[in-house]
Amino acid sequence: MNSLLANGTTRRRGVAYVLLLATTLILMAFSSTPAVGELQRGVGFAFRPIQGALNDVAKGVTSVFGALTEMDQLRAANSALLQENQRLTAENQRLSEIKRENDQLTALLQLRSGLSWTTVAGQVIAREQSEFRRVVTLDQGSDRGINVGNVVIAAGGALAGRVTEVGPTFSRVQLMNDSESTVVGQVQTSAATGEVVGQLGGVLVMQNIDATERPRIGDEVVTAGIELSGGVRSPYPKGLLIGQVVDVRRDANAVVQTAYLEPAVELDKLEYVLVITDYEGGLPPAGEQPTTQTNPDGTLPDSEQPFITPSPEPTPRPSPTKRP
Repeated sequence: MNSLLANGTTRRRGVAYVLLLATTLILMAFSSTPAVGELQRGVGFAFRPIQGALNDVAKGVTSVFGALTEMDQLRAANSALLQENQRLTAENQRLSEIKRENDQLTALLQLRSGLSWTTVAGQVIAREQSEFRRVVTLDQGSDRGINVGNVVIAAGGALAGRVTEVGPTFSRVQLMNDSESTVVGQVQTSAATGEVVGQLGGVLVMQNIDATERPRIGDEVVTAGIELSGGVRSPYPKGLLIGQVVDVRRDANAVVQTAYLEPAVELDKLEYVLVITDYEGGLPPAGEQPTTQTNPDGTLPDSEQPFITPSPEPTPRPSPTKRP
């Protein structure tokens, strides 16, 4: 029974194959006739608008997919360019900062070469700023020869302040605009002197200027560097730039006047400074200070100078001889 069914299926498939082959041959024979050719051209002409529309739709779909792909590519390229731009911007900022620091260090080296004192370069690593306090910490200390009282200068030879505390690897500097700082300043154009002190907010004020003097706006003020007899001299060397006069207050009934100064350097933005380590100001050492003490025999102790040098006694002159 199964063999009969298989034979029937085989015969049907063979008949269908023969019919398809015959139909194909017939269509091939008719397609070469002029009538069929005209029919094909007519059908093609009739369906040409539809074919064009379908082609346009296909092109549109293709262009949409192409545009989407191109947008993805452009988006990726734009992201890469943005990252590169950010990298270049950061690199440019880094190089600008390096150049700025290099310019500051170059200026300090040039300043150091023109000074007659021994100096140590230091970098500001901490700041203490308030209404009353203006103190910075340097990265150099006693290991480099820095001591309390050393004078600190900035670019251009401008006075910055004095060392008030020292450790092996650090030192603290009281800036000029600290409320407890006092420097004797001198107006360059007139040699008028006064006390330059720090006030609230870091302003510099030059007080106790003689009322007969006439400091003018724009005058530069430098350290007076006053030296007294007996080895006493100013804690600050002479001629360090302090600032410039920006205002003067006079009182007709007062014997002194006040000037307001703009610091020669931005004290609140200091980054690099020079510490002068071999300038000795103030009182001389105790063993070299003048004294009034004497030895039991009335002579002075060794290596001592009198506090007051007595004036030499006048030499008596012979009385003129009277003529008879």
